[in-house]
Amino acid sequence: MNGETASAAEIVAGALQDHDRALIVGETTFGKGLVQTVYPLSENTGLALTTAHYYTPSGRLIQRDYSNISLYDYYYNRASESAGNASREVKLTDSGRTVYGGGGITPDVAIPPVKSNHFQDTLLQHYAFFNFAKRYVVNHHPTKSFEVDDALMQDFRKSLDDANISYTQADLVDNDVWLKSNIKAEIFVDAFGQDEGMKVRAETDPEVVKGLELLPQAKALAENAKKIVAEHNGAGAFNR
Repeated sequence: MNGETASAAEIVAGALQDHDRALIVGETTFGKGLVQTVYPLSENTGLALTTAHYYTPSGRLIQRDYSNISLYDYYYNRASESAGNASREVKLTDSGRTVYGGGGITPDVAIPPVKSNHFQDTLLQHYAFFNFAKRYVVNHHPTKSFEVDDALMQDFRKSLDDANISYTQADLVDNDVWLKSNIKAEIFVDAFGQDEGMKVRAETDPEVVKGLELLPQAKALAENAKKIVAEHNGAGAFNR
């Protein structure tokens, strides 16, 4: 998840988390849990009125507080909301883990967003990968076993020179993994389609990589929760 995860995606994430069926990884979600009812008006218009809130199975409110802030701050300036969980409602998952409500879904394992550097921003602003991939695919026929090698990196470097994009040797060395991932992804988009390009990007995505590492832990969590719920249900039946 990240700060743009909203609405239905938050409802699913919150339900999985409350029932200990998944470890939630990434950033706190956007916090959009409103239900709107549209009332038809004259002149082919309508009034969208908020009529309900979504809650997770444990009773957590998903919606973020939007009182006394501007529309711009609600969407784009959330720095003031990073005061922690001290003032948020506390609930428990099926296995008794503490979770928080009232401001999106908080991840079990937080991964801070990756910030780009000036060199990366410059290449993206100049469509360096897009332009290079377009020319490359015209003259080559990559297969799905394609990898970015040193020769291709030299070609990419020449394309930067041709486009008058300034860089240093340190820029190339420090961003080597990022460069190769973006070059390969853009070539795959051109050669095989958007979905294949996204798969390439996922290979080096910090959240995806961390999520794969945590799969055994997530499985153990689900199994433990199932055991605890069964014990509670058994104790309830015995008491009756």
